[in-house]
Amino acid sequence: MIVAISGKILHVSETAVTIESSPFEYEVLVGDYTRRQLQSQIGQSTRLHTLDYIDGSVQGGGRLTPRLVGFLTEPERQFFDLFCSVDGVGVKKALRAMVRPVNELAVLIEQQDAKGLSALPGIGPSTSERIIAKLRRKMPRFALMVDRGQPGDVDSGVTAVVSETFDALITLGHSESDARALIDEALAGGKKFKDTESLLTAIYQRGK
Repeated sequence: MIVAISGKILHVSETAVTIESSPFEYEVLVGDYTRRQLQSQIGQSTRLHTLDYIDGSVQGGGRLTPRLVGFLTEPERQFFDLFCSVDGVGVKKALRAMVRPVNELAVLIEQQDAKGLSALPGIGPSTSERIIAKLRRKMPRFALMVDRGQPGDVDSGVTAVVSETFDALITLGHSESDARALIDEALAGGKKFKDTESLLTAIYQRGK
């Protein structure tokens, strides 16, 4: 399995980017939100976390084609993997639905907003209900992800710190909802935290 690819962005289309990773050039499928982040970076180097899958069917003389799907952060890749696991979704439908930041999608699921989910491309009312039923309790870590804001402004370092701090709080005995609330409170002041230790320190200092 190819779990990441680094190289220069040669081309950005509506559904994929072409990355030069010498001596090869790879077509990597991306969701619309990721495409918008990358479209201004043609000619620049990037690193995408990837999932691979086989597209097509051998039935009726069809062909099987290996595909790569790319994400700017590891949590986004993890979210997509979970999203695809819902009955009736799959890779193609999940890619069409990825038009908003992952943290926004996670909040819709966590808050059981079936109407909001149904508004995503390819996701109707029945599919949104299945997504909520299967994934609602797995969303707190993704709802905490830091939005990258402007295209090309990739704040994956902050997202990683938040994700690691969430895991640490769970290990320390906090519930997922408590962990999310503690992190939200610590981040509310707008301060940037360079590592998990500094964020945990801020959280417990607030509790004194």
